[in-house]
Amino acid sequence: METSTAKARADLAQVTEPRARFRDLVAAEWVKLWSLRSNTWAFVIGALAVIGFNAGTAWDTYRYWTAQDARSRADFVRDGIPLSIAFTANAAMVLMLALSAIGATAIVGEYRTGMIRTTFTAVPARRSVMAAKVCVVTAVTTVFGAVVAAASFGLTQAVLSGRHIGVPIDHPGALRVLVASALLAPVSALLGMALGTLIRHSAATMTANVVILLLLPLVFSADRHWAAVVDHALPTGAWIRLVDVDRQPVAYPWTLTGAWTVYAVWALAAAAVAVTSVQRRDQ
Repeated sequence: METSTAKARADLAQVTEPRARFRDLVAAEWVKLWSLRSNTWAFVIGALAVIGFNAGTAWDTYRYWTAQDARSRADFVRDGIPLSIAFTANAAMVLMLALSAIGATAIVGEYRTGMIRTTFTAVPARRSVMAAKVCVVTAVTTVFGAVVAAASFGLTQAVLSGRHIGVPIDHPGALRVLVASALLAPVSALLGMALGTLIRHSAATMTANVVILLLLPLVFSADRHWAAVVDHALPTGAWIRLVDVDRQPVAYPWTLTGAWTVYAVWALAAAAVAVTSVQRRDQ
């Protein structure tokens, strides 16, 4: 009789406390992301800053353009300068810092407020929670990157077209520049999330983001083989290779396939770290 009663209680517990479905976890993470007003402002300000850097460079080129002959315009386009203006290095730097901060905040903020304990108490399947968070952040930042890259390209080329030096989207290398710049957003966000999951402190996480995304590419220049290998393996180095449409000569060149692979490896590795690291550490 007691055995039957215990079994009935266990069955009742399973009925009254159903296991959370993954789509429900994704919906919850979506609500969390947009419930913070700071995230909305971070996306808006980041987009305006990136587009502003690119548009400002295009406007300066338009304003100070003095060579009106056809040969000068042809050389300008042939050297790939319109595409370098479409998404500048300064804009890429702002994008990486902004998106890595957003990715880090998605997890560090919960540890700072203690909400992560509530989340893991309600859903003990930590990996599923983090996987849902990774999916939401990846989707949102990918769309963000695509919108910002497309807006930057359209605006800059419209400005340059006033001097007949803009290029269309089907210009050789233009689509690659657009896609590489757009995907830099989710790669940076996932890196920030992975570091935030490991470090769990806002200042230290942002310092690590700056070191990986900005400082290491400056330290490891491509003038020596071993340094070039490190530079090629960094997200910033991969972006630089992908947007280099005029193929400037370097001592140790590498392939487009290698650069795309670096993008993929960093994104997948960061997602794996974010999902798996919470399983073996306390809250």
